[in-house]
Amino acid sequence: MKVAILGTRGVPALYGGFETAVEEIGSRLAERGYDVTVYCRNPGQQLTSYAGMRLVNLPAVRHRVAETLSHTSFSAVHAVIKDRPDVALLLNAGNAPLLRPLRAAGIPVAVHLDGLESKREKWRGAGAAYYRWAERSSVRAGTEVVADCQAIADYIKETYGRSAWVITYGAEVIEPGSERLAELSVVRRDFHLLVARMEPENHVLEAVLGYRQSEETRPLLIVGSAPYSLWYIDKVADAAGGDPRIQFLGGIYDQELLNQLYGNCRTYIHGHSVGGTNPSLLRAMGAGAPVLAFDCEFNREVTADRALVWSSSDDMTALMDDIAEGELDPVLESLTAAGRERVAEHYRWDVVTDEYERLLHHLLGARRGARNQTREVLQ
Repeated sequence: MKVAILGTRGVPALYGGFETAVEEIGSRLAERGYDVTVYCRNPGQQLTSYAGMRLVNLPAVRHRVAETLSHTSFSAVHAVIKDRPDVALLLNAGNAPLLRPLRAAGIPVAVHLDGLESKREKWRGAGAAYYRWAERSSVRAGTEVVADCQAIADYIKETYGRSAWVITYGAEVIEPGSERLAELSVVRRDFHLLVARMEPENHVLEAVLGYRQSEETRPLLIVGSAPYSLWYIDKVADAAGGDPRIQFLGGIYDQELLNQLYGNCRTYIHGHSVGGTNPSLLRAMGAGAPVLAFDCEFNREVTADRALVWSSSDDMTALMDDIAEGELDPVLESLTAAGRERVAEHYRWDVVTDEYERLLHHLLGARRGARNQTREVLQ
């Protein structure tokens, strides 16, 4: 079966959760005998294959609003004219305008919604209106719809009356070691970690304000950036106020180093609130990081309430003060084991791939059914 995956930056995975999912799932599908093509938008990338997947690197308009959709448009044209896949996986509801052209070409498409994009601060005004339309259009036009957690599936059912396939992301349970922590002048379990794009719905500002007001002396390492949200980065930096305990590391794409940060932090602070199942959260849990999660239905579902929760800067200050005094040490130790158990039981990549394989065969059946109907009409 020929499978095309469109709508992400592609692989190798360097940027975010979508890309990691494509790499993990696509490589496993290739191992199982599928002919997988991944469309990429990585300027200068020379790779034409990776981990069994065929890579097609295409251009994009480098603009916050147009980048994803422009690249996916080029990808859809290539898929229809040259690749001719049996089925397609389209990631990100913002790519909704490409659903009908792909399906008109006889290619059944499963569209992955990736959370509630219209609620992201960066899409205020016209952007939010577009994503509301795109979400509605994706649900209506996709051959099938994929949600990465039950809460998103429930929202789709309640809002649009359509059932979605619930297929989560995955993660690995790892013991990453600690020998590279010296590169950042930190030691095991003696720092706090926050990994996120600098965007308002990830609540980096509230976490920084809360930490700064606390008596905690262990440093807070902040990993992440946001090329289209410089105003928010400046706001977070102002909130940090030059506090030497708060260290901004920017994006870290060295996966070994990042794993060691996850696996050795005192706590992992997770402020995401609109994105469904978050890959960074799963990765931290799999590495044994005690989680301080923003209180929302998505994070509660993923952690199964095996986390300490917060919803304001005051909450963060209180948690950090308790940690500074050692009052939460037994709880943090229990969360290390609980997170790993949760990932091992519910978020394994092999199981995730099993579900996508089942979806692909369902899509292929839909394609054959459509062809049979066409033959009957012609006869």
